[in-house]
Amino acid sequence: MTELSPVAWPPAPLKTERLVLRASEAEDRAAFIELFASPEVGTYVGGPRPRDELERAVPEVPGRRPGLFVIDLDGAMIGMVTLDRRDAERPGHVRPDAGEAELGYMLLPEAWGCGYAAEACAAALGWFADALPGEPVGLCTQTAYDRAMRLAAKLGFTEVERFEEYGAEQWFGVWSSATPSD
Repeated sequence: MTELSPVAWPPAPLKTERLVLRASEAEDRAAFIELFASPEVGTYVGGPRPRDELERAVPEVPGRRPGLFVIDLDGAMIGMVTLDRRDAERPGHVRPDAGEAELGYMLLPEAWGCGYAAEACAAALGWFADALPGEPVGLCTQTAYDRAMRLAAKLGFTEVERFEEYGAEQWFGVWSSATPSD
């Protein structure tokens, strides 16, 4: 995936009512490992990765790259939000030349059901709309993932298409700063 150039990274931390979206730090390493090793988190994103593999592979400061925000609640990482360029080879695009931004997010299971994903994603989309005005953002999720489908609707994503990928039906939607959200 290509980066969100020409955006300067990292931006100042984004603050919401309950959360801070910020660049990753060394203290986040254990939470990154937990996130990617979690069977619950991995259900709709290709499955969990082995913890021992993650312990060896995850760098001292994980996730330090353009487009990745750590979701911080009271000084601790509870998840992440990403804005990356969607791979042109994958199905699901709104532009003929592809390359649109794609929103992704993952939260630790103990943070589910509290509205943190909606709050964090809305903040990231607001930042994106200011940084790259008028540029659309895509979101792709399995149609079987009810929570993600509800969040996409809540954030104001509208369906573009459905397709088969990774052995499951996928939903691809688009958001733009001109799209009203609830």
